[in-house]
Amino acid sequence: MLILLASICATVGIVSHLAMNNYLSAQLDSGLQEAAARSFGPKGPPPNASASPSEPLTGSQPDPLDTRGQRPGTLVALFSDDADIASAVVQTDGTAVALSTADLLLVGQVDPAGGPKELELSSGHYRLQASTAITRDGEVLVTGLSTTERDSILDSLLLATTSVSLAGLGLIGLIGTIMIRRSLRPLDELSAVATTVSTLPLESGEAAIHVRIPPMASEPGTEIGEVGVAFNNMLDHLTRAFAARHASEVKVRQFVADASHELRTPLTSIRGYTELVLLSETLTPSGSAALHRVDSESRRMSALVEDLLLLARLDEGQRGEATSVDLTDLLMETTQDSKVAAQDHGWSLQLPQEPVLVMAVESELRQIIINLLSNAAKHTAAGTHIQVGLAAAQGLATLSVEDNGAGIPQEFLRQIFTRFSRADAARTSNGGNSSGLGLAIVDALAQANHGTIKVTSIPGRTCFMLQLPTV
Repeated sequence: MLILLASICATVGIVSHLAMNNYLSAQLDSGLQEAAARSFGPKGPPPNASASPSEPLTGSQPDPLDTRGQRPGTLVALFSDDADIASAVVQTDGTAVALSTADLLLVGQVDPAGGPKELELSSGHYRLQASTAITRDGEVLVTGLSTTERDSILDSLLLATTSVSLAGLGLIGLIGTIMIRRSLRPLDELSAVATTVSTLPLESGEAAIHVRIPPMASEPGTEIGEVGVAFNNMLDHLTRAFAARHASEVKVRQFVADASHELRTPLTSIRGYTELVLLSETLTPSGSAALHRVDSESRRMSALVEDLLLLARLDEGQRGEATSVDLTDLLMETTQDSKVAAQDHGWSLQLPQEPVLVMAVESELRQIIINLLSNAAKHTAAGTHIQVGLAAAQGLATLSVEDNGAGIPQEFLRQIFTRFSRADAARTSNGGNSSGLGLAIVDALAQANHGTIKVTSIPGRTCFMLQLPTV
């Protein structure tokens, strides 16, 4: 807006300056014609006239150098073919002085057919006009008027136009800025609400959105107000959708918890009766193999039910009491157990010299470590080397489980910690009995203990890294 107004002001100023310059120059041209007529009239010999030696002036002859009646600053010069030159410049006191030789050379270059011409002389800037219409043959009369008054008026016009334009632009810029900022203030409110919503934890749980666009920024009838109304309607719709999603999740979790709890009793009975039959009855080889298969699958199903119950308890916030846990001792115990369970893998353990203490639920930390170690052994081929490490720095304890197996596909890494996610096709699965809940439990337990779990994987190197705040 300011650039547009500045362009308009500049255009008006230029047009005004040109119009005024043309008007004042036309007045000077009219004055030049009047000065020429006055200077070449029959007035008798002037008091300070300089006569031409070729033809003395008489009282009845025209005297071109008669400066009586001319305004101060008027220039008169007469050039003849015989190189006789007469000149005069009217002073403020009415006297006349001749032009200097340098000025005469410049004035003599004015062409009668070329119209008015402006020159810078020793006495100032002049607008000159040559004429032969009222002179004798072979003579050229040059009259000139000072442009000081015209230039002063133009400079004053330029100064006034520039000052008024700059003052107007400054005032308009200030008032416009205030008005625009006031009119766009509702957008700041909308931006603040949008920023707040973008930081809310809406991924899961009871994701309620309590912020709204204030009434002053959501009044119908204006463009910004309509945006505010639409934004509030969108937030209301999202709140209802999140509430419905949360209610559905609660129902599903409650069903899983109830179903898992109810399945524990029949599974325990199946395992008990299977063991009883295997111990007390004489069976055929095929019957014995079938019952052993029933016992194996019932144990696998019991483990799955226990995992589901653990996740359900975590979703409901049912946890044990947090205590100070020494990760060094806990890692030594669980790694030793994993060595015995997976003897066909290579194992190494790197621990710091000092104990690493964290505030967490010990059983949950033990579950995290067992799941990570068993996951590394279960999904890698025999002979794979598994390196377990622990370090503490800057208030964080970092536990890492790294193997040199085949690696995990990059597209699966984005969902590796979601429930029932499996990528057995990428890594060797010994037995094919993975439920896809192990890493989901690790992630849930890590978050419950204020920690984070990350994974990086390339062929030949897969590393799970758990970080927990130290005591």
